[in-house]
Amino acid sequence: MVTGKVLRNLPINTLIKKALENKEVVQAKLKTLVVYTGKYTGRSPDDKFIVDTPKVHKKINWGNINKPINPQSFTNLYKKMVDFFNSKKEIYVVDCLVGAKKTYQLKLRVFCQYAYQAIFCQNQFIRLPKSNKTNLQTFKPDLVLYCAPSVLADPKKDNTNSEAYIILNIDKKTILIGGTKYLGEIKKSVFTYMNYLLPQKNVFPMHCGANLDPKTKTTALFFGLSGTGKTTLSSDPTKRLIGDDEHGWCPSGVFNFEGGCYAKCIRIKKESEPLIWNAIHKKGSLVENVVLKKDGGFNFESDKYTENTRAVYPLSFIENSIKNGLSNHPKYILFLTADAFGVLPPVAHLTLNQACYHFLSGYTSKLAGTERGIKEPKPTFSAFFGAPFMPLYAHIYLNLLRKYLKKYETRVFFVNTGWIAGPYGQGYRIPIKETRKIVTAILSGQLDDTPCRHDKIFNLYVPKYVPGLANQKILDPVTLWKDKNLYFKKARFLAKLFIENIKKYPDVLESIINSGPKTL
Repeated sequence: MVTGKVLRNLPINTLIKKALENKEVVQAKLKTLVVYTGKYTGRSPDDKFIVDTPKVHKKINWGNINKPINPQSFTNLYKKMVDFFNSKKEIYVVDCLVGAKKTYQLKLRVFCQYAYQAIFCQNQFIRLPKSNKTNLQTFKPDLVLYCAPSVLADPKKDNTNSEAYIILNIDKKTILIGGTKYLGEIKKSVFTYMNYLLPQKNVFPMHCGANLDPKTKTTALFFGLSGTGKTTLSSDPTKRLIGDDEHGWCPSGVFNFEGGCYAKCIRIKKESEPLIWNAIHKKGSLVENVVLKKDGGFNFESDKYTENTRAVYPLSFIENSIKNGLSNHPKYILFLTADAFGVLPPVAHLTLNQACYHFLSGYTSKLAGTERGIKEPKPTFSAFFGAPFMPLYAHIYLNLLRKYLKKYETRVFFVNTGWIAGPYGQGYRIPIKETRKIVTAILSGQLDDTPCRHDKIFNLYVPKYVPGLANQKILDPVTLWKDKNLYFKKARFLAKLFIENIKKYPDVLESIINSGPKTL
């Protein structure tokens, strides 16, 4: 138990002052804080573990993603962590909430080595009502997280893969994060715990952004891995933002897990992403690994430290966001991918079986910087568009998706935000303006019954025309390739990757398997 001096739920302005005094951060021109995380500028999946105990052993889908660690190793690192915090003169503690729906809400307490980590937690999670901040005894956490980058593991003694570790102990309702300053580990370790907890309450946890059309009251969900456009497309000036990354779908509708956004900001432009741009420049935002110009302004073009530059800010910084994080059942779901082969169409309808197929596939091109060691896009399949954060068996999440889609008659579309007219390095990325036109057409119902062509390789039904789209040719990618034979070669290669990947799920219904890509 930590017994040092606790600085609990300090106001943001006080935390900013502390972070500057301690030289944890630097201040940009408009008083936004910038932190540099050193060696770790992305998630470190090889260093993430779940404690293997009899209570959880049969529930966890063990493997390369959900790696087991023994209880004794956890105990040793926990003692090392607590001893470290007890040796410090000051300890930053943040009490906050996860889950906007009170029925499924989680009380979270975070012990932080640095003030900037406390700022992150206050920005990222749901802040407590002021009435709950006065007495330490009134808040009884459901989950406790300790984060101390200075507390390193000894791989040989602690059974870790490096000095860094992210360990979830479900029995103890405790998370340990050490050896890494990357803030995304805090966010995603809590998300992992929610993804373990909620399916057992018949709630569907989702790695998606969400927004609401204020005129039609249409809720839309945007599934996708990092870099596919979840934050960009859900943060639409014409819509109300529910949240940009993590949500639950329960019998009463959709609810946000978080109280803030953790947005990628590499090469961000005010013209194309005004809401995110404005939020980043407000005092209280915390920016991660962005290069500063001589005048103190941001150089968003630079990837000097990483492609995975980030900014965390509260939802209140987004104009017209839904502050309570709640909305109705979604009418539309968009599965986002960023295809680096340049062969997938920018939009397609998905039947119920196809939705299940692509939910299990979770295809995208993993973009540089999100994980350590990724230098350029490479094809990846991540089930549920978030396999690194889903600890239970695949059929659990798949059955929840199928159940909710059928019950609420939600339409699903496949949207490619990746490359066109050639693969990465030869073609170009689909302009965000064109993607927004496609999304607008989907959410306004204009593509519900539009004439389609059948893409025989990917077995997709692609609209022949999208209202407002400046370049209609992108709807049929092969027309933009100079070498048509090379297009078909790349397309068939990607189709084979889909087919090989889905073999990992032998118990999936044949009707789902048959709805996927074909080798011709």
